Amino acid sequence: DDSEAAEEMEDEIPVVICAAAGRMGAAMAAINSIYSNTDANILKWIEHSKLREINFKIVEFNPMVLKGKIRPDSSRPELLQPLNFVRFYLPLLIHQHEKVIYLDDDIIVQGDIQELYDTTLALGHAAAFSDDCDLPASQDIHRLVGLQNTYMGYLDYRKKTIKDLGISPSTCSFNPGVIVANMTEWKHQRITKQLEKWMQKNVEENLYSSSLGGGVATSPMLIVFHGKYSTINPLWHIRHLGWNPDTRYSEHFLQEAKLLHWNGRHKPWDFPSVHNDLWESWFVPDPAGIFKLNHPNS
Repeated sequence: DDSEAAEEMEDEIPVVICAAAGRMGAAMAAINSIYSNTDANILKWIEHSKLREINFKIVEFNPMVLKGKIRPDSSRPELLQPLNFVRFYLPLLIHQHEKVIYLDDDIIVQGDIQELYDTTLALGHAAAFSDDCDLPASQDIHRLVGLQNTYMGYLDYRKKTIKDLGISPSTCSFNPGVIVANMTEWKHQRITKQLEKWMQKNVEENLYSSSLGGGVATSPMLIVFHGKYSTINPLWHIRHLGWNPDTRYSEHFLQEAKLLHWNGRHKPWDFPSVHNDLWESWFVPDPAGIFKLNHPNS
């Protein structure tokens, strides 16, 4: 019955999580945390453990679409991995839904994903992100040395092409590790084509590099979405947990958080890292024994 199928589709919340083979254990923990904290159906992957009950689909991302669009950079090669650019191509992955959530694999969801999905996008906005100027004071942000929260940290303002954009270098940046996207607006505004254009320009002119704090995936998004994005509730993206293994946050604050993000070099499945107990509580052991925790006591 078509009407029943349409009604059932509205009850689904599509969540895109990209993970390389070596980080599948991270995606498993992220999926487990989402699934365990919501009554909604989750469109995602993994068939072992209790997660076999979820509605999932595995989509292979063809890295050939990036050919000639990524400038080699040796300072942080991990930021050049093709999967860092999957978020540019959401319409290729999701066809049946108006609204989509994108999540990096180094996150844990502690609230009902329905709340994030219900984020309001202003008219004409293709996406919502977390504004870096809205970081909660509890994160004691000044202790995270080298943290970038303005466009200056991502774009090379010595280059004429960047200057010609007319964007102040002190403009607040945003973090694209958690995105709520409107697919109709995304396609109407040809967001993917715009992002590819700025990737190509970087290959030609070296407008931003991974030696500047943000790497080459965030920078095109900052340009394309400048002044044209909605904001996510700050509690739905508590980040920088992977920035410095010597900086811990208040346990009470982390319990109140709806989503935790270990962006940075220090991932919760590796050592050293902070608050990995919160991540490990959602870890689903790899039945193949390939993905293992690198913790002294694990």
